[in-house]
Amino acid sequence: MLQAPTAEPQRTRSEVPFAEFVALVAFMMALTALSVDIMLPALGQIGDALSLSENNDRQLVITFYLLGFGAGQPFFGPLSDRLGRKSPLYAGMAIFVIASALAATASSAEAMFAARALQGFGAAAPRVIGIAVIRDRFAGRGMARVMSFVMMVFIVIPILAPSLGQGLMQFGAWRWIFAALVAVGLAALVWIWLRLPETHSVEKRSPLSAGRLWAAIRTVLTTRQTLGYALAFGFIFGVLMAYIGSAEQIFIDVYKLGPAFPLVFGAIASVMILASLTNAQLVERVGMRRVSHLALLALVGVCGVMALSGYPEKPPLLGFSLFIAATFFCFGLMAPNFNAMAMEPVGKIAGTASSFVGFYTTTVGAFFGFLIGQAFDGSVRPLAIGFTLLAVASLITVLIVERGKLARPHHTPPPA
Repeated sequence: MLQAPTAEPQRTRSEVPFAEFVALVAFMMALTALSVDIMLPALGQIGDALSLSENNDRQLVITFYLLGFGAGQPFFGPLSDRLGRKSPLYAGMAIFVIASALAATASSAEAMFAARALQGFGAAAPRVIGIAVIRDRFAGRGMARVMSFVMMVFIVIPILAPSLGQGLMQFGAWRWIFAALVAVGLAALVWIWLRLPETHSVEKRSPLSAGRLWAAIRTVLTTRQTLGYALAFGFIFGVLMAYIGSAEQIFIDVYKLGPAFPLVFGAIASVMILASLTNAQLVERVGMRRVSHLALLALVGVCGVMALSGYPEKPPLLGFSLFIAATFFCFGLMAPNFNAMAMEPVGKIAGTASSFVGFYTTTVGAFFGFLIGQAFDGSVRPLAIGFTLLAVASLITVLIVERGKLARPHHTPPPA
């Protein structure tokens, strides 16, 4: 049962119960995971239908979505600081629904890529505003714990999404997947309208001007903790994007799993639920830094084991699955804490700060995911090497931010 962190301010009559708040924000943020992972079993059919000649070109269905998703975050974040959280959220959800309908009727690769980019642009609103809403109500370790609960709900989506996509393809091929996204987007819009309170009061809103926007961006860029953990999380997010982009080819083309692919994909993803639950139990007692830094060191160690084995082209399926599962257990301990530490010092500009962090992490993650995915050569070696390089880059970044000292306790300021 979810219990509200002690850092939560007293709930007003207009606010939803804590458990529903977590579920709603998680559902908002999970639209992106759903929009990516539900596609995975269908990439082959989509590629054939839209005449994508190269197998690696299937990944562009995901890449264009992520590019739009990254581009939308700097747009919706500042808007939510100026207009409040709900109006920009409505606009983004409407764009997401319309773009999903356009993708369902796309008859060419160009039309599909454009629709996916627009779909990602709209989905940026619930992602960036969801984090801003959490920051409006929580700070520090309390925010990290809420993010852990959100991640637990959020992670159910990638576990179920590939199986859902495969099930829909049994009835109406790949276009039914986009029809389902239309329905999900409408359901989310209604839930937001009925139950999500406005968390950014009028007196806290800032005018939307070039000068104030630049001042907010400058604050983000010059706040060591915010910038540093955004950079570090960008590398770690690249690990996730590289895996998602390559998973279909690895498990179907390399390991010949066929219809069992969604089951294995979901089983591996489920370890992040355990990681999020572990983080929620630990973070308020031992701190964000200790949990996330030790997880980062463990990730580098896991990648080191793969390096010592010579990066085999096709390790046994069980061994490779354990490697990926260990990687994403570490990811589940890092992601909510890196996000919370990046947002902790900038509560007064939560929307803009969340948009910058989200834009950077998504864009960098998509870039590295694309590079590693395009390096797929019929083996798992490029993915394993990519994981190692990104994990080491994140560790170096954190060492610079923390001036060479890891896992230190840190004072948590009161909510801003």
